[in-house]
Amino acid sequence: MIGSTLPLLFLDVDGPLIPFGAARQQLPNGYPTYRTGREPQGAGANPLVSRINPAHGPRLLALPCELVWATTWMSDANECISPWIGLPELPVVGWPEPSNDDERGGLHWKTRTLLDWAAGRSFAWVDDEITDADRAWVEAHQGRALLHRIDPQKGLMDEDFAALDEWLRLRADH
Repeated sequence: MIGSTLPLLFLDVDGPLIPFGAARQQLPNGYPTYRTGREPQGAGANPLVSRINPAHGPRLLALPCELVWATTWMSDANECISPWIGLPELPVVGWPEPSNDDERGGLHWKTRTLLDWAAGRSFAWVDDEITDADRAWVEAHQGRALLHRIDPQKGLMDEDFAALDEWLRLRADH
């Protein structure tokens, strides 16, 4: 569509893609693991990558958005995770040095940087550490954003993809 800019989707890795933290009583057999035939090679390979459902890649690519890594994995996300789930190389948000300013009022340390990175574009942010303080701050400073918190014990689920798809489609047409 001429003159259209897709919304951004800022994607965290630990929690949304790599579930963690469930007790043995919740998952007596542990987390499911997957094999894709595209397993990462070398010393940089993280054994937890096998927890990422490879079906997430095509589902993420089907969303009407521009995917962006918003994770402390930084460029390792492109080296280990993108090939694992069939994503192309994605842009990566660079993080500034930690600041005490971000911790005032419970604001997540990623929030201000993501808002700056979006530069006025609509965006969705998928993370397991989003709080009401982040939502209120983004609403006051940007407004056109969906901050979607993921349960880190479960990771991305069908209902999360449905919520993201619905919100992004409403913004992709504008």
